[in-house]
Amino acid sequence: MRSTQRIITVANQKGGVGKTTTAINLATALAAIGENVLIVDLDPQGNASTGLGIDRRDRAVSSYDVLVGLADISAAAMPTAVPGLSIIPSTLDLLGVEMEIAARPDRAHRLRDALRKEGGGGQAFSYVLIDCPPSLNLLTINSMAAADSVLVPLQCEFFALEGLSQLLNTVEMVRGSVNPDLTIQGIVLTMFDGRNNLANQVVDDVRSYMGEKVYQTIIPRNVRVSEAPSYGKPAILYDLKCSGSQAYLQLASEVIRRERRLQAA
Repeated sequence: MRSTQRIITVANQKGGVGKTTTAINLATALAAIGENVLIVDLDPQGNASTGLGIDRRDRAVSSYDVLVGLADISAAAMPTAVPGLSIIPSTLDLLGVEMEIAARPDRAHRLRDALRKEGGGGQAFSYVLIDCPPSLNLLTINSMAAADSVLVPLQCEFFALEGLSQLLNTVEMVRGSVNPDLTIQGIVLTMFDGRNNLANQVVDDVRSYMGEKVYQTIIPRNVRVSEAPSYGKPAILYDLKCSGSQAYLQLASEVIRRERRLQAA
């Protein structure tokens, strides 16, 4: 188990790229190989919470409460069916959180300060993964302000590079204003269909553009991965042997290797 907590935000301003699916399954894979992991669901839609089987009626304390200062991290974190994986769930209250904190001088650092306040107290998480909404708003800014790095899921389709360019501009904006230490942890190519010539071209283009920032692991388009959230399970619990689950386990190993290289540098 690592002693240093790493905070990674899973972000893309374009919807439908597998962002929440990646957050859920990467977190599950990290937990499966021995890490103690927390997901912070910052998307008002709450899909990460639903995908991990957290019923809306059971979300008495949520990420909204953390952002407005009504609860700390340890009070909001809920265990999931995955050993070693907890989640701070989302509720629709997040839709109004910007109006509530917009006038506060620390509005961009509410999540960062809550995570720092937790410090060594409560449950020690080696990884915190933040699932933020597919848009640039105060929730996304809080996510990136709190994070050490950004993991970018990128769908293998025509507008991939355009969406990536927008995301990189956002990272630069955050780096220049609220978090100068923010880095790109990596770019993971998702929903890949090897029978599609365009998908293969997108892979080549993104690797040419971003080089080593692109993970070697590619997440295939997989029916079992798509089915799993409707059962309130990550794909790795729903069908460990499917190609999507195996890809996310490989991705987790890549993420850890990158983190170890960063620590050693």
